[in-house]
Amino acid sequence: MVVLTGGIASGKTAVSDRFVRLGVPVIDTDVIARDVVQAGSPALAAIVDQFGKGVLDERGELDRSKMRGLIFSDPASKKKLEGILHPAIAQEVRMHLAAIQAEYCILVVPLLAESGRYEDADRVLVVDVDERTQLQRLLARDKISEELATAMLKAQAGRQQRLERADDVIANTGSLEELDRAVASLHARYRQLAM
Repeated sequence: MVVLTGGIASGKTAVSDRFVRLGVPVIDTDVIARDVVQAGSPALAAIVDQFGKGVLDERGELDRSKMRGLIFSDPASKKKLEGILHPAIAQEVRMHLAAIQAEYCILVVPLLAESGRYEDADRVLVVDVDERTQLQRLLARDKISEELATAMLKAQAGRQQRLERADDVIANTGSLEELDRAVASLHARYRQLAM
């Protein structure tokens, strides 16, 4: 198992999508995090118990922008949310991993450095960009204020902390063709290591 990580807006999805195109199974904990809080789920019920019905939208689903604003303005709220989500996500990850029949798989864990989880990974792949690029991409992608974007970046582990965990690094600052080549090269290496 290769854990793919990187800071927000570093291009983790662009990299994981390229592995998918090469036939590699990808498990994305961000996708799982959305799934475990679907309307009617135990995790969503626990979130409402902890934070109140104000975190729901008019359809009874989690209002992600409200929740984001809350957790990035209050570290205690962030810890409470993680206490609800992390066990639910970990359970789903274990089920997905048990079902994989491949040479290797990619497990996307955006907050690997912060969580201290998945120590059993065979390799850690960090998608790396500088903080300025992250900020520009985050502002363009999420259409949020610079203040919130900066708070989101500060809430994550620093670039150096992520790089210290890395076995492999993709610098995602070049062209899409360069990204294709970097992923193809790592795919060949991971297949060889899996033999």
